[in-house]
Amino acid sequence: MPHPLTTALEELRPLLLDGEHLVRAVAAGRRRGQEPPAHERVELRPVALRGGPHLQAVARSGPRVSTRNAALGPDAERLVEELLAVPFGNWHVETAAEVVQLRVTKRGEAQLHRAATSKRDVQAGPAAHDRSKQRLVDPADPLFTALGAGADKRRQVDAFVRLLAPLADRLLADAAQDGGREVRMTDLGCGNAYLTFAAHRWLGGRAGEAGTALRTVGVDVRDDVVARSRALAVQAQLPGLDFATGTIASAAPFGDAAPDVVLALHACDTATDEALARAVRWGTPVVLAAPCCHHDVQRQLQAATASPAPPLVRHPILRERFADVLTDALRALLLRLLGYRTDVVEFVDSRHTPRNALLRAVRTGAAPTPELVAEYRGLTAAWGVEPALARMLRAEVDAVLTGG
Repeated sequence: MPHPLTTALEELRPLLLDGEHLVRAVAAGRRRGQEPPAHERVELRPVALRGGPHLQAVARSGPRVSTRNAALGPDAERLVEELLAVPFGNWHVETAAEVVQLRVTKRGEAQLHRAATSKRDVQAGPAAHDRSKQRLVDPADPLFTALGAGADKRRQVDAFVRLLAPLADRLLADAAQDGGREVRMTDLGCGNAYLTFAAHRWLGGRAGEAGTALRTVGVDVRDDVVARSRALAVQAQLPGLDFATGTIASAAPFGDAAPDVVLALHACDTATDEALARAVRWGTPVVLAAPCCHHDVQRQLQAATASPAPPLVRHPILRERFADVLTDALRALLLRLLGYRTDVVEFVDSRHTPRNALLRAVRTGAAPTPELVAEYRGLTAAWGVEPALARMLRAEVDAVLTGG
């Protein structure tokens, strides 16, 4: 039942100041009708520093992260007082004994939920503060045992989640503004879905902290792959994660509703383009694609190249590598033309896989500039190619190129 907000916040205060039993607390989201907080998310946890036990607040605003340490006592009390005064929409507090979630309703009241903590070996109180790299998905998570993932796969998982992390706050904020609905994520051509499992684990945790939920659906054409993944999702205790049999071109993982996130991870050749085309037509806000092989443009280069061939494509191995670069450059350029802010980043270290590029696209709806149109026309004309993504989105691309 609803509680007066001031009363509910007062209930959080002693939990946040209990340096012996507090595990962590997260404040995020915004309250309806109020200015957004200066920080999108603040995480509070006890740490042991040279000067004794402190409360550490890590604040995130987009890519910017700041840290503040306050000694237990008057300094920590002032820090907690300041945080409770910020108009966050959600608080998630974990102690050694319980998990407390506070969500501010549209009417400015508080929904307060308490549950006994279910985590094993929870470490409460100040943790030794060091500078070792923290994994976003705990390497000891039972998820990895269920998947049979070794150290290399766990590093790949962490690298991928770190690329998703800067986009999470926007996704959760958009869902909160849309009545607190669930966040929808789909992996098109999911295969074994190692990264899908890990992304669901991490983003699902963030969604819970923000007072909403995550629903993820992996899509693959193989019934046996889908059946195996469904069984693993149950074994790993991942509610909200499901799998469906079907093609990328016909996928409708959420019925008439569009996904908030589209993943396409190592889908072969033009399957990546199919996934990108679906995402564009859905108007998906966030797209992450790690392409695999690039045969389509490679075949076009071989057919279009005059004799003698230019040095870049004269030798088969160089033609293959150049086709990889050209294909992804054209994909990124097309996404920009179609209203996405796009960057191409290293996914994992090349010693793990040579297919280590990832296209990360965020929908802005920005109109294409004449310079971008000229870049695309020049690049396709120079090499005599038409990328598969342009063929799949011919009407949309033609409208952009002609100014229609």
